[in-house]
Amino acid sequence: MLKPRQLLVVCATILLVNSAFLVTKLPSLAPEKKPVKLFNGKDLTGWKINGTEKWYVENGELICESGPDKKYGYLTTDKFYKNFDLSLQFKQESNGNSGVFFRSTVDGTKVSGWQVEVAPPNHDTGGIYESYGRNWLVQIPDEKEGFLKMGEWNTLRIRAVGDKTQTWLNGNAMVDFDDAKIGAANGSIALQIHDGGGIKVRWKNILLEEL
Repeated sequence: MLKPRQLLVVCATILLVNSAFLVTKLPSLAPEKKPVKLFNGKDLTGWKINGTEKWYVENGELICESGPDKKYGYLTTDKFYKNFDLSLQFKQESNGNSGVFFRSTVDGTKVSGWQVEVAPPNHDTGGIYESYGRNWLVQIPDEKEGFLKMGEWNTLRIRAVGDKTQTWLNGNAMVDFDDAKIGAANGSIALQIHDGGGIKVRWKNILLEEL
């Protein structure tokens, strides 16, 4: 029969062995992914120009502007992003008809993917449009149209995880939408300049967190 002191030593040894076993079984925690700057404020590193419209950097801002051809133009990220939380700021000059595509690919100036609209007042900024497909998937109700500040800096946030896409404009929830076709896709982030000419939009603080 073990004496009390011997029994205490045995119990402590068993507890120590079990604790070590549990520690080895715990999964290692992966470091959290921090938001990355898609636009460095200096040049178009990490992006590709599609089309003949103008894309350039001025005073730390990324600018898209209609060129002589007055056609569609896209600036696409070199990298694909499937699940992400993206935030950026934009300021519209002229009529400001533009947009932010996600899970998109571009062939010439024909885009496949989904656009979060950036447009003049009362034209569905923050809504979701499918080019060369189903067209409008979610338009913005009249009571949310006043959130856009034309001619001022606006903050747009886009969160895409699986089938779900959510958007916010200046902190206001705009879209919460589930779609299996969107969920199955993958592709670039792309900024758009609409056709028709006379368009100029400024962009900055383009930050993306992969999820």
